[in-house]
Amino acid sequence: PTSAQVSVAPHSGGFCYTLDNDLLTTQQRQFYEDNGYLLIKKLVSDEDIERFRREFMRICKREVNPPGAMIMKDESLRSQFGQSEKVVNKVQDFQEDEELFRYCTLPEVLKYVECFTGPNIMAMHTMLINKLPDSDKQTFLHPMHQDLHYFPFRPASRIVCAWTAMERADQDNGCLVVQPGTHKTTLKPHGYPKWEGKTNKLFHGLLDEDEKTPKVHLVMEKGDTVFFHPLLIHGSGINKTSGFRKSISCHFASSECYYIDVKNTTQEHLEKELQEVVRKKYNATSVELKDIWNFRARLVQGERINL
Repeated sequence: PTSAQVSVAPHSGGFCYTLDNDLLTTQQRQFYEDNGYLLIKKLVSDEDIERFRREFMRICKREVNPPGAMIMKDESLRSQFGQSEKVVNKVQDFQEDEELFRYCTLPEVLKYVECFTGPNIMAMHTMLINKLPDSDKQTFLHPMHQDLHYFPFRPASRIVCAWTAMERADQDNGCLVVQPGTHKTTLKPHGYPKWEGKTNKLFHGLLDEDEKTPKVHLVMEKGDTVFFHPLLIHGSGINKTSGFRKSISCHFASSECYYIDVKNTTQEHLEKELQEVVRKKYNATSVELKDIWNFRARLVQGERINL
């Protein structure tokens, strides 16, 4: 099953991962509680998606250069000059790009986000992913991981990702793969996979993945949007087609969330790596992980409390 449109057994207790609201049906809430994700069909309009696509192309051509955005390229194509759709794999941290950031403020998206975060909503992490045609190098196979590994704020249950397909996503072009129910587990150790050849910067994965855990491939059409918990184990396959598989996403959190110190935790090595990236990019001498997230974060609904 890939959405809430299935019959599920009633929950034995109260809801833990969704808040009382007038939008989700009991069946939808139950599906998210049990599986850690919820797929909403045709949530984002074709018109909005085409606007995001045009802005991505402008960024690729360097017609616009959003402040703070990280433009990521295929490692194997890094030696080639210039930027194009054929090279740029991801635009991360687009909070200063007015056109792309519109995604994070769409009322149709935020009304669902509120079901998980409550009314005070921060947009914490933004990405437009352009999954390139791949080869046997598996350059853009993203290993199975939990997004909470990247986040120094809690509680996890008040964080949710909205991920919208910008064209059909299936097993041929590397759709999302999820392990239903794994949002009920703890945050596991992550690191770089032991693959031959290059792996992309910060593409961390589980160090000890249970291959027996059932996986579901989320086949999605243009405009379909999946909301998922930051502890849900997920990843994506390679793009075996000649085209590009685009998606746009944002991790939202309640502004009532709070920062934690990741020292002496499984996230400590990630902090050091991110600090190194920021120091090189901005020539900064000292930066804390909290500072990086404060820079990314934007209030999109309600009032700012802690984050």
